[in-house]
Amino acid sequence: MTEHLWRYDKILTIEQAKQKADELHAEGKKLVTVNGVFDLLQAGHLDFLEEAKRQGDVLFVGINTDKSVHDKKGPERPIIPQDQRAALLAALACVDYVVIMNGGYDEEPHGSFLPAIKPNVHVNGDDHGQAESWIEYPAMQAVGATAYVVKRRPNLSTSEIIEKIKAL
Repeated sequence: MTEHLWRYDKILTIEQAKQKADELHAEGKKLVTVNGVFDLLQAGHLDFLEEAKRQGDVLFVGINTDKSVHDKKGPERPIIPQDQRAALLAALACVDYVVIMNGGYDEEPHGSFLPAIKPNVHVNGDDHGQAESWIEYPAMQAVGATAYVVKRRPNLSTSEIIEKIKAL
């Protein structure tokens, strides 16, 4: 695979994402955001992203930087570098835009991502609990975003896949 075939047009900086979101809001589009590591893209991610996309017109996916993932999850993570994770997500039909979030793991998405996009809906998996307990909930309230929770299918997590591979 050569780099020139990647969907760079769908991978935005936070500044580009803010500009695009402003344009889309002006057109009356309903914007949806999700965020995460998205390491070892797998079927659970696809379920999550497809359901998130159904909540609006345009789906922005924020991904954590390699440094923030390494700091939070340890020296073995992420397995896939951020540019490649962004490219894989951008290749999915349900994903409209991918943004590599600038802040640390505990600083995003509420640090720069949600304030830039000002989504109508922000989506998390049910493993994050009720919306009021989400770290990004105050930022969601500030921008007027509603919450949507996706019920995750069991046995579809990156950590479980990594453990299965290690056991081989």
